[in-house]
Amino acid sequence: MQSVRHRVVVTGIGVFSSIGTGAKEFADGLRAGHSGARPITAFDTTGYAYANGCEVTDFVPEEWIHHLPTGELGRATQFSTAAVRMAVTDAGLDDEHLRGRRCLISIGTTDGESADLDRLVEQEIRHGPQSLDPTVTRRVPAGRLSAAAAQELGLIDAEAVTIPTACAAGNYAIGYGFDAVRAGEVDVALCGGADAMCRKTFTGFYRLGTIAPECCRPFDRDRKGILTGEGAAVLVLENEMSAVARGARIYAEVLGYGLNCDAYHQVAPDQDSVAACIRLALANARVRPADVDLVSAHGTGTKANDVTEARAIRDVFGERPPPVISIKSMIGHTMGAASALSMAACLMAITYDFIPPTINHVETDPECAIDCVPNNAVTARLRVVQNNGLAFGGNNAVVILGRYEAGAR
Repeated sequence: MQSVRHRVVVTGIGVFSSIGTGAKEFADGLRAGHSGARPITAFDTTGYAYANGCEVTDFVPEEWIHHLPTGELGRATQFSTAAVRMAVTDAGLDDEHLRGRRCLISIGTTDGESADLDRLVEQEIRHGPQSLDPTVTRRVPAGRLSAAAAQELGLIDAEAVTIPTACAAGNYAIGYGFDAVRAGEVDVALCGGADAMCRKTFTGFYRLGTIAPECCRPFDRDRKGILTGEGAAVLVLENEMSAVARGARIYAEVLGYGLNCDAYHQVAPDQDSVAACIRLALANARVRPADVDLVSAHGTGTKANDVTEARAIRDVFGERPPPVISIKSMIGHTMGAASALSMAACLMAITYDFIPPTINHVETDPECAIDCVPNNAVTARLRVVQNNGLAFGGNNAVVILGRYEAGAR
C-alpha cells in the first residue's frame, strides 16, 4: 500500500526580529533594507574593542503570552512561545481548535537559555553558590523552548521537541514538521527557531576574530565578519486539504528539504557537502536547479563561509546562478533562529513579489561571483525559492519553498 504524501502549505507566520515584529512589518523592513545593528545592551560589553549587534528592542512578551508567567521563562523561550502564539493567530486558528488536533511543535536553537547561564555564572562568581536564584535555574533547560509553547496553547495531543543543530536548527525544525504533516502523522506543525543575545556566543565569535566592527557585509570584498542577533520565527504548516477546507490564507508551499552532516571541521564549511545538501533538497522537492528563482543564503559575512557557500551554489547552478541574498546583513546572525527567519523572509518575498537586498554592500568579492542584490530590493515574481542553513560541525539544512498553486503538483 502506497503511503499518503500530503502537500504541505504555510498558513501562519510569527516573527520577532530587530527590523520588525510580525509578518507585514518584517516584510516592510526587508523591502526597505533596514539595519538592526546598534550597540549591544543585553550584557556588559566593557573590554571588547567593539560590540554592535542586532537586538530586538520592542519585545513585550506579555502582549503574546497569555497563560504562562513570563518571569518564569527565559528570553529565548519567551521569543519561541510568543512567535508560536503569533503564528497561530496569523493562521486564523484558536486554542480550542488546536486542542482537538494532533500537533507538533519543533523549535530550533543554538544557545537555548545561555543568557541565563551567563548571569548565573556571574552571580556565583560574585556572591557564591548560595546566591543562585532557583527560579532562574528552572528556566535554563532548552526543552522549555518548545514545551512552554505547548503549555501556552494548552495542547493535549502534541509532540514538543527542541532541535539543537546550531545555526541550521530552524531549517531542521521546519524539515521535521514538513515530514510529519506530509506523512499525515500530525494535523498542524508549529516549527521554527529562537535564540536570545548572550555573552557566551558573542565572546566565542569575538575570540575567533569573526565579529564585524560595525556592520555585516556578506559577499563584499571588504567584509569583516558577523554581527550576533536575536529573535524568532515560527511557521504554521498544515496539509493543503485542511487549509483549503477552512478557507485559510496560504503563503506558500513547502516543496521539500535536504539535510546532511559532514563533520568536516568544527567551524569551517565544506564546499562539496554544501553542494550535496542543495542537491538533496532539490531532489526531495522534485525541482530542477533551473527552476529556482532565488537563493536565501546562509551568508554570514565571514571570509570562509561566503566563498565556500558561493562556490557550492555555483557547483549546483552553474556560473550564472539565481540571485543570492543574505538577510544577515540586516538582522545579524540570529543563531538557531537564523534559517527560520530566513524562511519567513522567503515567504514574504513570494507573497509580496520582491527580492530583499543584501545591504552594506560596496563591491562584490570576485571569489564569490554572485548577484547579491546589493542595497536595494527589486521587484520579482518568484515561483521557487531556496533557503540555506549551514552550521558548525557540518550540519547543513536546505529547504525549498514554492508559490502555491491549487492542483499544480
